Amino acid sequence: MVKKIFAVTAFFVLVGTCAFADSKPTTNKPVVPVTAQLPEGQVVLDGKTIFNIKERVLSFTPADRARAISGRLANILKDPLFRTDSITTIDGEATTDILVGDTVLMSVTESDSKAEGKPRKELAEDLVRKIRAALVNHNREYSLNSLLIGGLYAVAATIVLFALIIFIRHIYPKYVAKVVSWRGTRIRSIRFQSIEIIQEERIAAILIGAAKWVRLLVILGLLYLYIPLVLSFFPWTRGLTPTLLDYVLIPAEKSGHAVISAMPNLFFIIVILIITHYIIKFTRFFFKEIEKQTITLPGFYPDWADPSFKIVRFLIIAFAAVVAFPYLPGSDSPAFKGISVFLGVLFSLGSTSAVANVVAGVILTYMRAFKLGDRVKIAETEGDVVEKTLLVTRVRTIKNIDITIPNAMVLSSHITNYSSSAQAYGLILHTTVTIGYDAPWRQIHELLISAAVATESILEIPAPFVFQTGLDDFYVRYQLNAYTDKPSIMAKTYSLLHQNIQDKFNEAGVEIMSPHYSQIRDGSRTTIPETYLSDDYVPDAIRIFQTGNHTRQSGGNRKDGTEV
Repeated sequence: MVKKIFAVTAFFVLVGTCAFADSKPTTNKPVVPVTAQLPEGQVVLDGKTIFNIKERVLSFTPADRARAISGRLANILKDPLFRTDSITTIDGEATTDILVGDTVLMSVTESDSKAEGKPRKELAEDLVRKIRAALVNHNREYSLNSLLIGGLYAVAATIVLFALIIFIRHIYPKYVAKVVSWRGTRIRSIRFQSIEIIQEERIAAILIGAAKWVRLLVILGLLYLYIPLVLSFFPWTRGLTPTLLDYVLIPAEKSGHAVISAMPNLFFIIVILIITHYIIKFTRFFFKEIEKQTITLPGFYPDWADPSFKIVRFLIIAFAAVVAFPYLPGSDSPAFKGISVFLGVLFSLGSTSAVANVVAGVILTYMRAFKLGDRVKIAETEGDVVEKTLLVTRVRTIKNIDITIPNAMVLSSHITNYSSSAQAYGLILHTTVTIGYDAPWRQIHELLISAAVATESILEIPAPFVFQTGLDDFYVRYQLNAYTDKPSIMAKTYSLLHQNIQDKFNEAGVEIMSPHYSQIRDGSRTTIPETYLSDDYVPDAIRIFQTGNHTRQSGGNRKDGTEV
């Protein structure tokens, strides 16, 4: 990966260098472009200031004059036969002109002389010396010898870069092997008493991962230093070096100034955090004592302590965040405010159901409708409560199926709690049997109560009892009621109770059945309209007769005595 990064970087450096080189004249004196926005009144060549223009001439400002002079210098460099000794001065009545051959490079006025505090002629000679020195320096930088030296420096920098990268790649595997070999000796698991907090394998993995990131950052840093360094060796790309360095140095400088200027606010935030920490710590201690019933408040139940602490802790943290918000670095910037508004809108639109569940969870907590471990029935779901959070309630059925119910749905449904009064008053289990009228009801009561008493998990006190809940056409409804203090095993208790009822009734010779009696049509008049009946129609009567050992029931006789 490092080779690919370096190859791509070197490729772009060489291509950029060649592109700049190809755009220059054959005399190795390229045209220096005029900067679009020069500093006011500065005459520049190759990005370097030669001298300053302080006074204006007619409608030309110092910046306009400086740009014109810089442009003429750039045009002079296009001439391959140009010589620096061709720069001369001609003294006139009002100005002293600086000439390059027959071309006027600039004019020195009396205003310029007064601004510099020198005689006009002396100032013109001084400017000529500066211009010649700048042109000589330019020719030296673009000479073949200078380019060859820059190439050698670039090759040397490349060799050093390769050597450093190879050294890093060589030392990294040795470091990894050394860290692995230290496991169990120099690198040991971090323990607190008998609890293992961080395993030695995890510590070794952290060290290796940190070394990997350090290696990557070092290689990227070397490449970042290598590119401006190589570009600075060639005059065509030398101007890019400060720009590339400023990409990192300027943000780093601004970040440093921002951190220094934000230090008082950061100290204030630290103070807020410390105060908030100790307030939360005291609040936790207070509610823990309420939970232990060391501190009692009228009307405040101990099981409210933990959820109340969580709510109060959230309010304390929210208040601390509001107080500390203005002191956060960049909190008054438009970007920070825009992100805050965006997150607020996003939270408002996307958390409607979540907020409803949280509010319902808080209400359920203080309703005390159920607690962990209770056997409940919520809508159509029946089982034991295994988890309560602000968002959901989890119920485990007797088939070991965990059902997650949103708190908003729990609050809107009817809740049946089988455990809330089981210990204090006992939960009444009830079942119904139907027995015919031929069985004495007192005997049925005795059999049902004895079956309940013989059932495991059924309490003897209060004693079981029986209600006769209905006198139907053919049988009586008997409802057995029995107390238990173990609602979590209701299904098993019901099964044992039904088994004992069967056993007791079988032992007493009483059938558990619902008899039904029926007979064929009685002697009432038929429902057929009279218009369809014969004139001699007579309603049939019920007649029972016996043939041998069998009794038969007849539907009746017609008027003439014929059997129907």
